[in-house]
Amino acid sequence: MSDQQPTVVLVHGAFADSASWNGVIERLGAGYPVVAAANPLRGLAGDAAYVRDVMRGIGGPVVLVGHSYGGMVVTAAATDDPSVRALVYVNAFCPDSGESALTLSQKFPGSTLADTLVSYPVSTGGNEVAIGQDAYHQQFAADVPGDLAALMARTQRPVTEQALGEDLSAASPAWRSLPSWFIFGDADRNIPVAAHRFMADRAGPRGSREISGASHAIGVSQPAEVAETIIEAVRGTGG
Repeated sequence: MSDQQPTVVLVHGAFADSASWNGVIERLGAGYPVVAAANPLRGLAGDAAYVRDVMRGIGGPVVLVGHSYGGMVVTAAATDDPSVRALVYVNAFCPDSGESALTLSQKFPGSTLADTLVSYPVSTGGNEVAIGQDAYHQQFAADVPGDLAALMARTQRPVTEQALGEDLSAASPAWRSLPSWFIFGDADRNIPVAAHRFMADRAGPRGSREISGASHAIGVSQPAEVAETIIEAVRGTGG
């Protein structure tokens, strides 16, 4: 394994963009090289391939960090890639083989996301979905100031229904062979906290934090806590 300092690759999920990591990046400081990838949100296999392209461009070891659907993507992208040293799940899906974001979000009751979504067709086929502007603050970012939540609502990246419904195809998910860390909020309205606890317990992470009152947008509302978890992952893998 290389002694080179790993680059932290941040992968946002649906209804967010790479700027949602700004507070986390600020708190990581100059000591940790960071890239916030622009997740296409078109389909799991293609999105993971894009993240692998980003990793190849970096050309060294990486710690992959996924938020929400981004957890699906980093799990797929890390499969059989020796450059990945660790996985960090930030209010994120951590799938086993054959699981999708949709099936994991419905595994336990409590998500209120479906009622807030608006759907429309895309020219490549199928539909994409976004959170309605009026519902975004309470659904996605209840513990974020209203003016910032309004900006996030306007800059959110829609996701295709295909991406949310696509299963992880890897025979063995990357978290079974790589060290992982988890951080999640108990007030996440997109992914029930019971699902977060289930996924974390199943993965047997080296570290896990549950943040009281944190919304789905935990990287925006609790950037210091998220950065601390990422730093633990980097240090825990020799970086």
